[in-house]
Formats: sequence, C-alpha cells, structure tokens
Amino acid sequence: MTDSRLIEIFTELVQVDSVSFKERKIADHLKNYFENLGRKYSGEIKLRIEEDSTAKTTGSESGNIICEIGTGGDFVLLSHMDTVESTKDLNPVITEDRIMTEGKTILGSDNRAGIASILYALESVLEKKQNTRDFTIAFTTCEETSMGGSLNIELKDNIKSGFVFDSSYRPGKYIYSACGAIAFKIDVHGKASHSGISPEKGIHSIQIAAKAISELKVGRIDEETTLNIGLIKGGSAVNVVPELTSITGEIRSFDTDKILLEKQKLIDVFNRVIKSHGASYTYSDNWDFRPYTHSTDADLIKTLEKAMKKAGINPNPTISFGGSDANSLNGRGINAVNIGIGAQNPHSVEEFILIEDLIASSAIARNLIIKD
Repeated sequence: MTDSRLIEIFTELVQVDSVSFKERKIADHLKNYFENLGRKYSGEIKLRIEEDSTAKTTGSESGNIICEIGTGGDFVLLSHMDTVESTKDLNPVITEDRIMTEGKTILGSDNRAGIASILYALESVLEKKQNTRDFTIAFTTCEETSMGGSLNIELKDNIKSGFVFDSSYRPGKYIYSACGAIAFKIDVHGKASHSGISPEKGIHSIQIAAKAISELKVGRIDEETTLNIGLIKGGSAVNVVPELTSITGEIRSFDTDKILLEKQKLIDVFNRVIKSHGASYTYSDNWDFRPYTHSTDADLIKTLEKAMKKAGINPNPTISFGGSDANSLNGRGINAVNIGIGAQNPHSVEEFILIEDLIASSAIARNLIIKD
C-alpha cells in the first residue's frame, strides 16, 4: 500500500459536504467504509460499527460514528466529521507537496485530515498483516459549533484515554494543556417609556449595561485568563427608552478557579450597577468546554511521544487557548490529548495541508495501534 491511497482517502472525504449539524452524508460514507473494510478482512479482524443516539441531544442529522476494533480496548482515536463551512463542489488540487482547493471553498482538512489519518493507519496495518491492539475509533458531530457530539458521545466505560487528531499545528506538536470556557448571558431589565415625551419615566437598560461593562476588566486578565463581551443587543425603537438589553460573552482560563473568580466579579459588578439604577437582571452561563492539563510524565503523554519518535517525529508539547473534543473527553474523565495534523489556514479558502504532514499524522496513528 502506498501513500497515494492516503491521498485518495483524504480527497474522497473532503468532497463529502457535511457542515455542522448536517453530518448525515459523511456518517454514511464512514459506515460504508468500515463495513467494506470489515468484509475485506473478516478473517483477520473483528469490527463493530455503530451510530450512537446523540442526534436526539445535539440536533444533528447524525449521531457519532463509533467503530470498535477487537474488544474496543481502553483507548480511542477520535476526529470530528463536521466542517465549519460547506465543501460543496470542491475540486481538490494536488501539487507536488500539498493538497488545496481552487480557492472557491474551504478544503475541510479540519478535520478530514484527522479522519483520513486514522482510516489509513488502520487500513495499512491490516494490509501489512500487522497485529493491532484492541481499540476504538470515534468520529464526532458538531465540533465546530458546540462540541455536542463529544460532550455526549456514548463510549464504553472501558475507554480510559483518547488521542484526538484535530489540532491545526503540524505533526509533532500536541496540546498537553488547553483552556476551558464558560459562555454567559446577562439580560438587563429596565423600563420602557417614550424617549421624547417622558424619558425620565424610563430606565435605560443600554446605558446601565454600558456602565457595568465599563467597570469590567475586558480582554486579557492574566497570562492564562481572558474575558470577552462578544454581543450586545438592546432596544426596540429609536423613540423608546430601551427596556431590555442582552449581553453575551465568555471567560476562558487554564484554571477552573480563575474562571469562577472572574465570573463572580462579573456578577458582582452587574449586581451593584443595575440595582443602583433601579433595574433588574437575569444571569445564566454554561460550560462550553472544560480545561485540561497533563503532566509530561503522564502515561498518555509517554505513549503519544513514543509513537511520534517511532515515526521519526520530534515531540513538541504546547498549550492552546482554543477548545476541542479533547476538552470534552477530559471533562468526562477520559484522559485525552489533541494532536497536530497540519491543517494550515483552516476555515478559509486558502486552506491547505502538506502531504508530508498527512503522512506523518497517519504514521503517529499507526504507531498508537500496532502491538509492540
């Protein structure tokens, strides 16, 4: 089996149009792939394929696709199925060193490169009749929007660790520490009145919200914590004192306690300012994703670095202020790490991936599943 097969798998995947919440086509494509692979190697390996029931929770057209190899083992290789934008009518352009598009759509290497790397790793191991560990493959929905697929994924209890092929860093880099984030919403309730005839009878919710925001430290709080006010919506007409103003934002940090501290500061400021103006408010928040940090001495990290070195790749641990399915798995008690796959300029029409990075990612995956 040559690397041309890896390129073939990848280019087939990127031409399947499946944006977040509309993963039905890619889910069916992957189920067919596993079924064909199972038939081809029926005497050599046991594959169990299923689609979990998370579509009821996420609102996607599809559940997560889960394939158990052997008993399913105690670890999972995972990538997400959705793309942030459509790849409809995509024509992959393959040059000597990279794969890109004609510039009309995104490439979707985030995260079809991760999927292709895992599939090719399994296929090449079977082709070479190498012994594999028992393990699980999972392909998730909705990562680009809510990470709902990984937050609700129906993995077996025996899964204790996970290797997520999704970071845009080039192979060798991996995210040993990633921040967590809560999304919050504050509704400031004032009082409507005619702005020309009786403005003094109103309570101006936009002005109150602006005063509260002005007292906050917005942006970088410290080297590992940020707070952002992302959206403000208020008012009903130019001649009405605005009764309702809604504010949405997020707090990120590598430290859960710092997130909770900034959350309380936020609430205290709004509580004081709003009440001093005779208004009221409602507050709500939810965890978008939980932070995680792994010691470089952790078994998970040692296993990953061994697989990288075996592939001739120098391990390079790094941090990330972004979230991924690895955050979801860690939040569920599954020790997981996000691995660089080299999807460069993701989410843009300039997106591309180097063929050598695609090969390197698959080599890492292959070394994780081969028995020593």
